Amino acid sequence: MSLARRALAALASVTATVTLLAAAPSPAQAAPGPPPSSMASLGDSITRGFNACGWYVDCTARSFSTGDYATVNSHYLRIRTVNPAIGGRNHNDARSGAKSADMYGQAGTAVSQGVGYVTMLIGANDACTSSESSMTPVSTFRANIDSALNRLKAGLPTARVLVISIPDIHRLWSVGRTSGSARTAWSLFGICQSMLANPTSTAQADVDRRARVRQRVVDYNTQLAQACAAYGANCLFDGNAVFGYPFTLGQLSGWDYFHPNTSGQQVLASVSYAAGFRW
Repeated sequence: MSLARRALAALASVTATVTLLAAAPSPAQAAPGPPPSSMASLGDSITRGFNACGWYVDCTARSFSTGDYATVNSHYLRIRTVNPAIGGRNHNDARSGAKSADMYGQAGTAVSQGVGYVTMLIGANDACTSSESSMTPVSTFRANIDSALNRLKAGLPTARVLVISIPDIHRLWSVGRTSGSARTAWSLFGICQSMLANPTSTAQADVDRRARVRQRVVDYNTQLAQACAAYGANCLFDGNAVFGYPFTLGQLSGWDYFHPNTSGQQVLASVSYAAGFRW
């Protein structure tokens, strides 16, 4: 095959892939740079490691981003192997229950810490609400993300920022709907009712509702990708690596069947780090 034909075939393949994913572009390969000597994580209960080691408590040591639990092998631990200077300079600024509106404040904390690397995973709580109608509007979500990223860029102009896609909460319903334990936990604790209400229902209204909530997550991820691209070279989106990961029920906490357990945090660390910067 000629070079021209190979190029056309490759372009067709890329176009088809983007059409299938539909949410956002794949991550660009950032130019290698020196590994950071400090880092901070922004986000919600996922980044806090909630329910990964105890009953309804934060387990920051098992955070995929800044944790120091060896089994998880977080971003922090991976960076520490190539730059020991980061040791002890791993700040978890996330807060359980946080939404996109809280990112501006968390960004300010990261700026005050003067870090060289920031991870941000946010949006699950903007979509996982008590009802579909109470989800954060897409335009509001984008404005919140822009505010946070602008604060980081102004205060930490040389820091690198990894924006991580929101996991596919429709898959959460898919892998847990046949589990009596999962259904009980979702109902008892009122978890993500926008998606998880009536989990065994096949009524068209429920099918359509789940599809709309999933689309909202897709829309949020699109905004994350676009906001990161507008930020410039120091920001990298994961190209929907986390959104597209086919997690299993066994990677979720057996207490709420919503948050990642230790195994889930481990795979989240692996998937997101692989889609991130090259040091």
